[in-house]
Order: sequence, then C-alpha cells, then structure tokens
Amino acid sequence: MTDLFAAMGSLDPIDIGIIVSVLMLVFVILGVRVAFAAAAAGFIGLVWIFSARMGFEKGFAVAVKMAGTIPHSKVSSLPLSLIPTFILIGFLAYHAGLTKALFEAAKRWVGWLPGGMGVATVFSTAGFAAVSGASTATSAVFARIAVPEMLKLGYDKRFAAGVVAAGGTLASLIPPSAILVIYAIIVEQDVGALLMAGFIPGAVSALIYGGLVVVLALMNPKLGPPVGGFSWKERLETIPGAFPIFFVVGIITICIYGGVGTPTEAGSLGAFVILIMALYKGMRWPQLKEALIETSKLTVMIFTIIWGVLLYVRFLGFADLPATFSAWISSLEYSPMLILICILLAYAVLGMFMDAIGMLLLTLPVVYPAVIALNGGEGVAAADAAFGLSEVGCSIWFGIIVVKMAEICLITPPIGLNCFVVAGVRPECSVQDVFRGCAPFFVADVLTIAALIAAPSIVLWLPAQMGFT
Repeated sequence: MTDLFAAMGSLDPIDIGIIVSVLMLVFVILGVRVAFAAAAAGFIGLVWIFSARMGFEKGFAVAVKMAGTIPHSKVSSLPLSLIPTFILIGFLAYHAGLTKALFEAAKRWVGWLPGGMGVATVFSTAGFAAVSGASTATSAVFARIAVPEMLKLGYDKRFAAGVVAAGGTLASLIPPSAILVIYAIIVEQDVGALLMAGFIPGAVSALIYGGLVVVLALMNPKLGPPVGGFSWKERLETIPGAFPIFFVVGIITICIYGGVGTPTEAGSLGAFVILIMALYKGMRWPQLKEALIETSKLTVMIFTIIWGVLLYVRFLGFADLPATFSAWISSLEYSPMLILICILLAYAVLGMFMDAIGMLLLTLPVVYPAVIALNGGEGVAAADAAFGLSEVGCSIWFGIIVVKMAEICLITPPIGLNCFVVAGVRPECSVQDVFRGCAPFFVADVLTIAALIAAPSIVLWLPAQMGFT
C-alpha cells in the first residue's frame, strides 16, 4: 500500500481530485448510498493527498483524524438544529390529525373545480409543506390521506399518485425547507433570507400545479371528477380544524420576517406550539412516540448524508478543485446565461442517479463559486454583474433555482424518491404509474424554472423587503 501511494504521489492535486471524484460517481452508479460513497471517496482522497506530502503512515493518520473531527465540528452548528425541529413539526401535525383536517378543508373549498380533489391535494401539500420542510415526508403523509379519497371518487390512479408525488416537492421551497437550510449552510448565506426567498416561488409553483390539474381535468374529465354539494356552512366549519397549521406558519414567518427571533428559535417555538395543539386535540403517548421515532429516522438519514459528504468536501478543498473549476468556467467564451443553463442541465442529469440533498452537498462546493464568478465575482455591484444581481442576490437567486431543480429530481426516473415513497405507501400504484402521473408536473416545473431565471424579482422581492439584498 505504501508503494502504491508513493507511485501515485507524483500526480497533481487537481488530477487526484478528478480521479477521486470519478471514483465517487462510480460508487453512486453502482448503487452505493451517497453518504457512504462520498465518505469513502473523501477519505481515500485525503489519504492520497497527505501521503504524497508526508508519507503514507503520517498521511493516513492525518486523514483518520480529520474523518473523526470534521463531522462533529460541522454538524454541531446551530443552523443545522433547524432540520429536526421542522421535521418534528410535520410529524406531530400528521399524528395529531391536523393534516386530515387541512385536506378536508381544501376538499370542501376547491373540490368543485375540475379535478378538484387534485387541486385540494396540491394546496394541502403546500400547507403541510409550510410546517414540514421535508418532501418525502409530505408525499408519504398525503399518499395515506389523499390517494384513497381520490381513488374512491373514481380518479385515475396514475393521476392521483402523480399529484401527491409532485405536490410533495413543494416542501423543498416553501419555508421551512430543510434543503434550503442545507444550501444556506454550504454557501454560508443567511438562513432566514433563503427561507423567505422560497415563499413566493413555492406559492407560484403551487398555483401552477393547481392550474395544471384543472386544465388536465378539463381536457380529460375521466382523470378526476369535481366534488360538489358542500354548503358555505360546511366549508366554514373546516376552518377551526385547519387553523393550527396556519397559526404555526404565521409564528415562524413573523419570527423570521419580523426579526423577533432566529430561524432556529422560530422552528423550536413552532414545534412547541404544534405539540401543545396536538395534545389538546387528543394526541397520546403512542402517537407522540411514533412522531418522535419517525423524526429521528429522517433526521439521522439527512445528517448521515451530511457527515459523509463533508469528508468529500474537505478533500475537494485540499485538491483545490472548486477554485480551478471556477476559473475554468469563467474563462469559457460563452455567455454567462448559457453556461448557467448548462449547469442546470447537468443537475437534471445528476438527479437521475442521486437524491436531492446528496446532489447539492456534493456539487455546490464546486459549482457555487463558479456561478458567483460568472456573475462577476465577490463584491460585484448589481449594475456591473452579468446577471444584474449583487453577490448576495445571486447567491439567493441561484439557491432557489437549484433547489427547484432538486424538486424536479424527486419526480424523475430512475431515482425519483417521492415516486418510490408514494408507490411504497400505496401498493395499488406501481412506480411506473407514479412516474407517468408526474410527467405533466415535470413540464410545469421546467416552465417555472424558466420564469425564475427570466424574472429574478420573483425570488428576490421578499428578501429585498427584509434588507438582505
């Protein structure tokens, strides 16, 4: 082993970085989990680089030390504590029956539309996303609630499953969003700015989804018949049941937008309030225990990915790959907008093989500096920037776009986690059925991304009102 690393030690750090990155991608393609593929590749890369500098024994010792200290030092940061609190809010809301109340309210208010139950599902997932922050959890919850209701009313099973899987992706943008928190930490951007920036694009996505459902149902009434017969009294009766979710959303928004508290404090307060409401509505120890266990499982999954990828990211820094890639991108003789579109297309391809969180964690340390360089570099004024945005504005704008790309990856084959979640919860819907049902929503997402690129103000208006840009 010593001789092997000595023979390979003459390679340039950039070459080592490229070889190890290719090795990591091979691991992923072969089916190794992103967390373990990234951790293995990062550890091998660290051993390789340090062995070339100080010999195998010392290099291996340094790599082992980093492997033991990096995960703890990074994951113990305060902003990451947002993730379990937001996830806990969602599971508490579900086990307390608040999501059923929200769905019932949406059904009575918009069920009369063509494909009304699909529209109700979209708006319900958007409301639940505003307290959940986890796309797969949102899809799992509404696969249990909405799909049986739609199938009972004669909805096409592909259509019903596709609406739920696509609606679950709204949790990636609508605050509180776990993936936006991760993006903010990676690029060292203000978490509150990113969360608020996702609100309008998330609402726009929900409206586009709802409009798409209506259009599809008008074109083919067999997809989903409307549900009528609800009086205004019956509609108004649903408001108290859905109120707790909107109350928590209001608390989180006021805390972040009004400067009352930090995002972490807002998430903790929201979890406490929803717990009190859940207990008041009759939640008992078995339901609370289940909510805590499911929160722990999802949190551990996310943090495991972060731990593994952090080793790979640290290796990239020693290999100087981000700076080299940024310089190369900046030297290309193409328009910055064309290069940005090519980067987004690369994300679309990567999303076919990787989950959203892992994909962003692996790529952003390299891609983000390149995008900032395309815009004009650090400290550039908006008037002189290629995209017409300041450095902070470009960071927020690109974050929302790349997270929206991650949403697309949740409903595209062959990985499409949301589709597998829905198919797993509803055995009557195969994975192929769910993917086919999601196809129209994929087109809608592409159009939404085009709108966000063409009109950055959709993303930046709210953060601008808060003084972030």
